[in-house]
Amino acid sequence: MGQSAEFGKFLKAMRSRLTPEDAGAGPTTGARRVPGLRREEVARLAGVSTDYYVRLEQGRNIHPSRTVLDAVSRALRLDSSEHAHMMDLLENCAANPRAAGPAAQGVRPGLRQLLEAVGDVPALLLGRRSDVLAGNRMAYLLFTDFPSLPAAERNLTRWLILDPAARELFRDWKTLAAEAAGALRLDVGRHPNDPQANQLVGELAVNSEQFRQWWAGHRVASRSAGIVRLHHPTVGDLELNFESLALPDDPDQVLRVYSAKPGSPSSDALALLGSLGAGEAPSERERTAEVPPANLAES
Repeated sequence: MGQSAEFGKFLKAMRSRLTPEDAGAGPTTGARRVPGLRREEVARLAGVSTDYYVRLEQGRNIHPSRTVLDAVSRALRLDSSEHAHMMDLLENCAANPRAAGPAAQGVRPGLRQLLEAVGDVPALLLGRRSDVLAGNRMAYLLFTDFPSLPAAERNLTRWLILDPAARELFRDWKTLAAEAAGALRLDVGRHPNDPQANQLVGELAVNSEQFRQWWAGHRVASRSAGIVRLHHPTVGDLELNFESLALPDDPDQVLRVYSAKPGSPSSDALALLGSLGAGEAPSERERTAEVPPANLAES
């Protein structure tokens, strides 16, 4: 029933963000007691009865056809990530809440070698929930030394939202943090019985008012490439491109690599950061790029 309820809440949240004009339902007439579209307006746009759509939002009909789901998706103006999340929620409606969470993720030796081979640019291997499974020296110099953190804190989303240093580092922090919250919601939709994910969501909700607002909005986000703007305390401003590559053998593992335009000030700043870090004493992060993820740590 938990995921069925989540499916209905998601539809309601997506409905509430649209005006009739946005959705092409015609001009608004009369006073509206609630924000966004009415249920009957979504039903009309999707070509289903109001009663049928009400049952969907209430979780009382969790076996709609793909044709109906596609029509509802179009009516709610869902993008590809939102549509995928809706399908994940529906697929997991009947999931056994007592089922074991997903198995712990390992890191292939070849991936660790790859991280070391791209040592001139920051690179991270991210797992479910954005756990930092592994990384290279440049990533730890640019962001934070994840191997030195307690096992439960080796998570990119947790660090980004809760660590004040991350808020200072990212010049577009609010946008990136909101996207990270949206990516976490996608992960929870795919793995509803993951206790580590539920624990992370609870911790973020307790400690961040902004996260609570983002989570309540049921927004999802999935960005495989883009630009990040940073102000590093040691080397100053950087503008880096990032590419996130899902691994074919484990789509829940993503290799994220950050790079700068050759010859740019950001490229010079990265080189300077690497040279400054090269003089540090050998540490755990230099002996092995692997970060034991939180779900493998001893409790």
